[in-house]
Amino acid sequence: MTNPLFEAALGIKAPWFVQAIDFDAAQRRLTVQVDFVPGTRFAHPKASGQHPVHDTQIKRLRHLNFFQHECHLEVRVPRVRLPDGKVALVEPDWVGKLSGFTLLFEALVLMLAQQMPFAAVARIVGETWHRVHAIAHNADPENISSISIDMSPAFIKGVTDQLPNARITFDKFHVIAHASQAVDKMRRVEQRTDPTLKGLRWALLKDRSKLSSDQVADLDKLIAQFTTKRTARAWLYREQLRDILDRKQINVVSTMLAQWCTNVMRSKVDPMKDVAAMIRKHFDGIIAWTQTRKTNGFIEAINGLFQAAKRKARGYTRFHTMKTVLFLIAGKLNFSSINPHAAA
Repeated sequence: MTNPLFEAALGIKAPWFVQAIDFDAAQRRLTVQVDFVPGTRFAHPKASGQHPVHDTQIKRLRHLNFFQHECHLEVRVPRVRLPDGKVALVEPDWVGKLSGFTLLFEALVLMLAQQMPFAAVARIVGETWHRVHAIAHNADPENISSISIDMSPAFIKGVTDQLPNARITFDKFHVIAHASQAVDKMRRVEQRTDPTLKGLRWALLKDRSKLSSDQVADLDKLIAQFTTKRTARAWLYREQLRDILDRKQINVVSTMLAQWCTNVMRSKVDPMKDVAAMIRKHFDGIIAWTQTRKTNGFIEAINGLFQAAKRKARGYTRFHTMKTVLFLIAGKLNFSSINPHAAA
């Protein structure tokens, strides 16, 4: 009954099976030999169908400890002959991404690395610092499907070059911030010849709900003169823009935003024309906000986590390692597909 019990514990399924178990009490080491049923044919991603075994190799993998004993797997893995005559290695799906570990062991290391320095993780699992550090690498940039960034040309180029499958979102808050700057610029220009605009800066820039009753009265008085005051028209354009970007139907937002840009470009509110030009240049990324609702403002929320990572940074020897850990902490890795008992 011993071998079937270990097969169940390790998650090994046909055609794989536990061939033998060796326990070294002195070394506190458990070695499990894993084989496959003779005559089995295996699938391979490079060619459809099931392929015959050409020869085999022995792979040695570190697995989760059994109680206080290190557990190692010695797996006889096949190399299959493909229809084109080439020979390719076939590995079980529980083999890790880094040579020498199982997926469960790698998942354990990553979960521990979210909470403590690599040096501490290495001591707990009985591996070298460099082996632990290697598990946190080699992520596939093609797996990143969505990203929120500022409209910096450098950021855009970086995402385009390095994250080919990422859909860029320019969030509403940055767009509105540019519109608010245009409102203030229009006020400063018009104020040179119209002293009645003095003292209205905060009334124009703050959300209406946060204004005092006097500020609301002053603002309403200005907006009532929108036919003659370009600053009033700039404020109205910004509020229209805010309303458009609050909507959730991408076709509606796309149509309304395009019309907004046309209206602004036909106006005499020059600072807001710059905003319209910016929107046209980054149109797809701005309307993406309608669907993704992604914002890089969340960085402020997780800054506390990053500060905690810095405080335990005595276990990190390079700044590059520190960056890796920050991505590991903020990446919200989900290990449930590997271990259903792991917290997402």
